[in-house]
Amino acid sequence: MSINPSRRSSTEEDYREIVEATIHDQLRDGIAQQAKSQKTRKNHRHNNPGVQDTDLTRVATNFSRDLGFAPETLSDIDPRLDPRSEAFDFRFWSTTFLQLLREDGFKRTSVGVAFTSLTVSGTASGVELQKTIASPFKMLANLPNLFQKKNAEPTKILNNLNGAVKRGEMLLVLGRPGSGCTTFLKSITGHLQGLTKSPESIITYDGIDQEVFAKSFPGRAVYNQEDDEHLPHLTVGETLHFAASAATSRTRIQGVTREVQANHMADVMMRIFGLSHVDNTKVGNDTIRGVSGGERKRVSIAEMALARSSIATWDNATRGLDAATALEFARSLRTLADVMGVTQAMAIYQASQSIYDLFDKVLVLYEGRQIYFGPISAASSFFHSMGWQCPPRQTTPDFLTSVTNPSERIAREGFENRVPRTALDFERYWLNSDEYNACIAELSADKETYTTRNPLSEVREVHRQMQAKHARKSSPYLLSVPMQIKLCMKRSSQLLWNDRKSTVVLAIGRVILGLIIGSIYYGPPSTTASLSSRGSVIFLATLLNALMAVTEIGSLFGKRNVVRRQKEYAFYHPFADAYAAFLVDIPPKFVISTLFNLVFYFLAGLRPEAGPFFVFLLFSFLCMLMMSAIFRTIGSAARQLALAYAVAGLGVLIMVIYTGFTLQTTYMHPWFRWINYINPVSYVFSALLVNEVHGRQYPCAPQNIIPPYSNGVSNFACAVIGAMPDQVEVSGDSWVQTGYGYSYSDIWRNLGIIIAYMVAFLALHLWIVESKSTVTASPQRLIFRNRKAAESVWKSGHDVESSASQRSKDFIAAEVTVQDKLELTTSVIEGQQSPSSNQKQARRDIHGSLLTWEDMTLDIDIRGTERRLLNNVSGWVKPGTMTCLMGVSGAGKTTLLDTLAQRQNTVGKLSGTIHVDGLPLKSSFQRKTGYVQQQDLHLATSTVREALRFSALLRQPASISTQEKFAYVEKVIEMLNMECFSEAIIGQPGEGLNIEQRKLLTIGIELTAKPKILFLDEPTSGLDSQSSWTIVTLLRKLAANGQAILATIHQPSAILFQQFDSILLLGKGGRTTYFGPLGQDCHTLTSYFEAGGARACDEQENPAEYVLSVIGNASYDWAGAWPSSDHYRVMKQDLSSLANDHSTAQSDPDDALEFAAPFTSQFKFVLKRLFQNYSRKPDYIFAKIQAGAFSALFIGFSFFLQNSSLTGLQNTVFSIFMLNATFSTTTNQIMSNFLPQRSLFEVREAPSKMYSWFVFLLANVIVEIPFQILISVIVWAAWYFPVFGMHQTGSEIGMMFAFTLQFFLFAATFAQMLIFTLPSTETAGSISTIMFTLTLQFNGVLQPPSALPGFWIFMYRISPFTYLIGGWAGTGLADRAIVCSENEVAVFDPPQGQNCGTYLERYLKGGAMGTLLNPSATASCEYCPARNADQILAASWIYPSQQYRNLGIMFAYIGFNIAAGLALYYAFRVKRFSIKNLFPKKAKKEKREEVSTSKPESDKFEFGLSLIWNILRNTVR
Repeated sequence: MSINPSRRSSTEEDYREIVEATIHDQLRDGIAQQAKSQKTRKNHRHNNPGVQDTDLTRVATNFSRDLGFAPETLSDIDPRLDPRSEAFDFRFWSTTFLQLLREDGFKRTSVGVAFTSLTVSGTASGVELQKTIASPFKMLANLPNLFQKKNAEPTKILNNLNGAVKRGEMLLVLGRPGSGCTTFLKSITGHLQGLTKSPESIITYDGIDQEVFAKSFPGRAVYNQEDDEHLPHLTVGETLHFAASAATSRTRIQGVTREVQANHMADVMMRIFGLSHVDNTKVGNDTIRGVSGGERKRVSIAEMALARSSIATWDNATRGLDAATALEFARSLRTLADVMGVTQAMAIYQASQSIYDLFDKVLVLYEGRQIYFGPISAASSFFHSMGWQCPPRQTTPDFLTSVTNPSERIAREGFENRVPRTALDFERYWLNSDEYNACIAELSADKETYTTRNPLSEVREVHRQMQAKHARKSSPYLLSVPMQIKLCMKRSSQLLWNDRKSTVVLAIGRVILGLIIGSIYYGPPSTTASLSSRGSVIFLATLLNALMAVTEIGSLFGKRNVVRRQKEYAFYHPFADAYAAFLVDIPPKFVISTLFNLVFYFLAGLRPEAGPFFVFLLFSFLCMLMMSAIFRTIGSAARQLALAYAVAGLGVLIMVIYTGFTLQTTYMHPWFRWINYINPVSYVFSALLVNEVHGRQYPCAPQNIIPPYSNGVSNFACAVIGAMPDQVEVSGDSWVQTGYGYSYSDIWRNLGIIIAYMVAFLALHLWIVESKSTVTASPQRLIFRNRKAAESVWKSGHDVESSASQRSKDFIAAEVTVQDKLELTTSVIEGQQSPSSNQKQARRDIHGSLLTWEDMTLDIDIRGTERRLLNNVSGWVKPGTMTCLMGVSGAGKTTLLDTLAQRQNTVGKLSGTIHVDGLPLKSSFQRKTGYVQQQDLHLATSTVREALRFSALLRQPASISTQEKFAYVEKVIEMLNMECFSEAIIGQPGEGLNIEQRKLLTIGIELTAKPKILFLDEPTSGLDSQSSWTIVTLLRKLAANGQAILATIHQPSAILFQQFDSILLLGKGGRTTYFGPLGQDCHTLTSYFEAGGARACDEQENPAEYVLSVIGNASYDWAGAWPSSDHYRVMKQDLSSLANDHSTAQSDPDDALEFAAPFTSQFKFVLKRLFQNYSRKPDYIFAKIQAGAFSALFIGFSFFLQNSSLTGLQNTVFSIFMLNATFSTTTNQIMSNFLPQRSLFEVREAPSKMYSWFVFLLANVIVEIPFQILISVIVWAAWYFPVFGMHQTGSEIGMMFAFTLQFFLFAATFAQMLIFTLPSTETAGSISTIMFTLTLQFNGVLQPPSALPGFWIFMYRISPFTYLIGGWAGTGLADRAIVCSENEVAVFDPPQGQNCGTYLERYLKGGAMGTLLNPSATASCEYCPARNADQILAASWIYPSQQYRNLGIMFAYIGFNIAAGLALYYAFRVKRFSIKNLFPKKAKKEKREEVSTSKPESDKFEFGLSLIWNILRNTVR
């Protein structure tokens, strides 16, 4: 490779660094690639550097010849260039990289952003009424008014914002939640889904209009959302390598291939964000184990950093990151801005001063109004001159956001009556300031600058230069479509390989399913007796192959948000990923289909010939691919997973009925006959059936020969459809033509139709994926139970959400003075309003207790190794004090809190003592203490007041009257300032209470129990600094009035930290490093560590960050020094004296009770809440009703009043069978509805001893019964009368309803039996489907019990559907006369000289089942094989006389489901029985900090159990 002459002008040193970096990037990556191929990735650094590909050899040879040297490694040249080196310097690397590109003649352009009069609105109202099951009826009553309803006024989220951020600048966006920070970031990048930008708003990128820029260059202005969603089965390295490959441009360093650059860029990003150590670890999610939450956040950041964006916005990107990583991330953005010219904008809730100083400009928002925009250096002085005071140790960003919070901002002396108070006042001040004039002047200057040149053409030129050669010029993507598909296929292959266990288990499960179902039809006779079962076999083969792809709907939803985000990054067309995924799935589908069909085909006794077998494989495989395309289309079109599954379920029902087997084409009614024509599965069934019987002759079975004494010579008929007179064999072609109307000549036509359907649905799927709109957004709003409650809020004249948020913060009615603020560490705020009588009474009701613990030690067993989580921890919490529990990551803070609060779920060896007021813990301890968990779990349909009352009713002693409990609830509401949203529905985030209001409710629920001690786990987690201040000041108030409080806090600000009285500091391994008072300005705490040799704490430094950094330094063992310190000895003495002083405390008789309320009260209140919950979930109730009604109506009118022929009778039985097939839909709905309630009970209510597990389960069983009765009435009426008519007696009609009711009660209790115990809906649904599929196969419909192999008879007897279908069929079809259709009548001639009656007299008198239709005829005797339905039903062991027996057995099954559900829950979730406990392992002492991740030999047995379990779970997935 020739040397570019432009490089000769560079200095030799710079030149050598740049060129050598390029060489050895390739060398190192080539070595890595070679190492990967040898499966020795861990040792790739030690491989021979001379082993590499041809391209790398050529590059190295040319450079060595030109320069005269050949370095061995990149680190040898300069370790700052090697991302695998600890000395890696991103700024140095990026400068070198960019310089090399410039010398190669490549351009890079970036743009700034300017916004003028930016106003954004949402169409949703700030308030909404809760929907109930009565809402549709109220809407009908109010129908005339609906037509007169005016459009709701839009809610302004952003109001008249102005500013400019130049290329390469960084903007910090500050404001409280709800102030519009997220909307602003989305606005300047063009991601306004569902929101409206006013016509006056102007957003430009270096003079380019936003609409033009967004259309031509999507991905150049990107938005990083707060949530982190990735493909969980990809590793971190694979995720980032994909992003790097998609963003790799054609403008690369000379000689560097696309793959080499992508790999190197991914390595650089992993090095910057501290991800190199998890390169080969799965990203994971909440259900799939992978990297930690913080590391997942870094993956999101790194992925967006790899996008070649010119403008990048980050929404609270530092959430979940520790302080050091957050600072490193901000520095990386600073480098990208300085070196690459990337314009950055970031919203941060809790920014440190170090991060703040990295930015150029800051925007402060107050309720959507701009109150400052300008340089960061002038922001503090701007608000200081306005009249606000920044307290000592408060960071500048905290100060800037504090001025928007009336409860935190501090007015300077002399400015109390001059400072602005409302958001509108602040905006007016800003509009009249010099800073605003400077902002407008900068906007005008920028506008004039870009009118003199054409920035759009410049950006287009650079973009085209970066595009691949074959990419369309107008395409916003760098890669061409084939390159995109290739890249996405590589990723899909990685996903398939990383989750190969599921694929293998699925394949094994299909083989097992083939063995089970195939064995049901094992050894069919070669006579006409097998024709009916052969139809069943082909039907099942079609159905099972078609349904194999139904689970792909879930996988589509799992990656939908990822694809949408990467489309915004302009990585690829969404259709490219969808097409690639479809192609990659073809080989595993082929293997799974072949394995299943191979087993099923030969075991079921299908045609043992090569030609028909391969035709069977072909059509079965194409059926799977076609249904995959159909299900993918449904999944891509649906907005919700539940809706997609509902549509798919109904679609499957329709396709199954109109396949042509359960309802023959000649029996289809004209109003639905067209479905069969467009049903793609019917063409598969037709092809497979004719393929099986074509060209075959089936000897007539002896029982089918009429009359049997003819010996099959002459004057006889075979009573089988398609038989010819005096023919001992029946043609398969004649049978299928006469019975089904199918012809073998159509088989290849069917193949073409199947392929056409597959291609059409695949194309539709790709079109939907590409064109589907993104999710709409709307402002946060509260939901009220009724109009009266909502109107009471509107009368206040404020926006509901902002008012509610503000009222929740207003513990201080007026701004406090500086002195007030500083005195908060020791007293309640002086600047607040005088408390009301209710608040005073509530505070007098607070009676704290002394909690002491001594030498707490907890050891647990991890894979046979004993690990210590807590190590001799001692301490106390006094009434009226706040104790802070802090420590390094993994120190055991939450474990200690759970242990002290008796909420621990960890099974281990616990030692030490815990006392309350000097006495051991009693049965009432858990309900008499409050535990505010980090997760704010609540029942979404309850109001705030209802949730508080429920807690008070069940946790306060029964001796207290209901009126007194409710009165205390009102005191708590007033004390927490929740009056304005006390009647609001809790709801879900986004529609309901906001984060802070939920946290207040969580605290309030615990306070209503009048707790002696209040525990809090991360009460400020996920909150901004102002919301955190609100929570901590509330705790300070509670402590000042006698409450004992122990809380874990994660790196609080200095001001929040000083609100606590004492601290328990834990180090690694759960060892105490300090326990004692904080002291004035935390001097007592810091002095302890300074005296031990730690560095001095700076006056402006956050003491919390100081102590964490000190104990995190591994150079000194602070935990080892603690037991020998004077503070430890004093602590032990105080602990002993405290215990003695309170050991004489009087006991309460109520302490002996585990639950405060008696069983009857518990059951009453829990059942009432459940009925209330159901009545407020119309989506759930109406979905159940709609699914049941639609299915019943469709089945009913599909099998509408079938005639009295044999086929008509069979169709009527199949209508019963198809109604049973809706079982899975019913169970899945109940399972998905129950899980949130169980989470709430087990996580919060059960540990608090609110009510017993038996009450919880029994109430959930009973609450479903009325709704199941309602649904059974609707389904019975919609299905029974169309199918059976109205000719039956009242008792028979009532019995049919009884079986319908039993069906729904059995489905409900069966679902509850599983979901009560199993961990997830997916697991329970899989087991439910397995059990349902197997039991449905053995009910006698598809295969008569007499034809079952002997070892399967027990399944017929234990299947509940045996008795359910037997009851329905036996009652509905009893004594129905049979009138054979023309193709069912056996026709033959009698012997010469005899008429038909004479010829068959002996046969008829001998007990023949059928009827001779023309006894006097002398030719063409017509014999119907059956007289009434009872004879046909008896062949399936169904007898009308057993209807009451069947009814009783079904009630027994329902009772068994309930009893089993209770027993299983008690065993596995109350007593926590585990199969692992049956195989105890002797734990070994842990010899080192980290637990080995290698799998011991003893785990092989557990792996086998796990494999068997997964096979069963995935058998019919």
